[in-house]
Amino acid sequence: MHTLYWFTRDLRLHDNPALLAASKSDMLLCVYVVDPRWFSPGPFQCKTMGDHRWRFLWQSLMALERSLRPLGQRLHIAFGEPETVIPELVHSHRIGRIIRSRQPGTREGEQWNAIKEKLPKTVFQQFETLSLFTEGSLPMPLEELPDTFSRFRKVVESYGERNAERLRIRTLTALPPAPGYPEDNRGECPAIPEPRQPVWFRGGESAGLARLNDYLFVNHRIDSYKETRNALDEPEASSRLSPWLANGSLSAREVAESISEYEGKHVKNESTYWLWFELLWREYFYWYALKHGPDLFRRDGVQQKKRSASFYPHRFKAWCAGSTEYPLVNAAMNQLRETGYISNRSRQIVASCLVNELELDWRYGAAWFEEQLVDYDVASNYGNWQYQAGVGADPKGPRHFNLEKQARQFDPDGEFIQRWRGNAAQPVGLHLVDAADWPV
Repeated sequence: MHTLYWFTRDLRLHDNPALLAASKSDMLLCVYVVDPRWFSPGPFQCKTMGDHRWRFLWQSLMALERSLRPLGQRLHIAFGEPETVIPELVHSHRIGRIIRSRQPGTREGEQWNAIKEKLPKTVFQQFETLSLFTEGSLPMPLEELPDTFSRFRKVVESYGERNAERLRIRTLTALPPAPGYPEDNRGECPAIPEPRQPVWFRGGESAGLARLNDYLFVNHRIDSYKETRNALDEPEASSRLSPWLANGSLSAREVAESISEYEGKHVKNESTYWLWFELLWREYFYWYALKHGPDLFRRDGVQQKKRSASFYPHRFKAWCAGSTEYPLVNAAMNQLRETGYISNRSRQIVASCLVNELELDWRYGAAWFEEQLVDYDVASNYGNWQYQAGVGADPKGPRHFNLEKQARQFDPDGEFIQRWRGNAAQPVGLHLVDAADWPV
């Protein structure tokens, strides 16, 4: 059978069960589709794909192509809408089967279904490559996924917290030949922008595996992960594995197995557990997104709690531009805009500001993160924003941070604010409300 393997968020050869299934074919066409809609503003005034994500993604695709060539394969990069590109390739190359990784986003699900409708005689298969578990190995049916992370964690850990590692597969060493190589139109893709700051992350499977090895086995930073992870601007304070995990250049199961290996060879402490704990948060949001579907993107969230639908353009612009009246927020937003990355603590701080101080619809903040973050992950991003806004997986309601207290605790000497120019901008009048006149 001729198979088309549609690379999405699984840009690797190691621990890739979807690619393993695709390798059991007579002929194999490896495809990645760059959707032009990613680069146009959406309903919340933000693009799906900003400069930082696009640069990192392109680097990851080039690295993947280099990895495929020794196996007698290459990566066909097409610029176009998948609903059109995939059926055309199927017809041109007599494809009988399409395989991809399962995606938690609703847009991705709609695209998959639209292609299936166009190709009723084609076999379609999806595999879990983004998660620690498969749906069949979860300790509960998906429809019974707990409403809170703490309950999910307790169930998983009582079930046997590291069972997921047994699902991991090794790196592929052989692939079937391609049924001819179509002429790709990658030249139509947007140009790769030059970074404005030194680049912290380089895309690709080998770079992700190297970061994992360095953080654990070379520098032993995992030993103190729990104590340092809330630092605002220290490159080694947290694992910073999220960009490679987000586009699938690095497998979550690979990380889990490496943590267990480290604990067996070196030390097992609260910090080594905490990195696993964070992987489990990511796992929870993956299944949470699959369970709740469109509700993940609705203003009132999974809990259907009424939240503000207000939109004050000057407030949102000030938040994005780092020109609010809150220096710590400004510094974090400047860092995000210029580098495509901010720490976990900074994300919570700026999200709290948008939802509480600026009283804006949380979906605008989620959309800006989607455009800017090099490690954007649909399930984690929208799951965390709903959590922050009090409409998702948090039973305690909205999280409201005291911004002055956060500054004293995490930037007591003002170094972060100074480095990222948190006081540089003249704050706009954030709390002005546009007047409305009665019609005459």
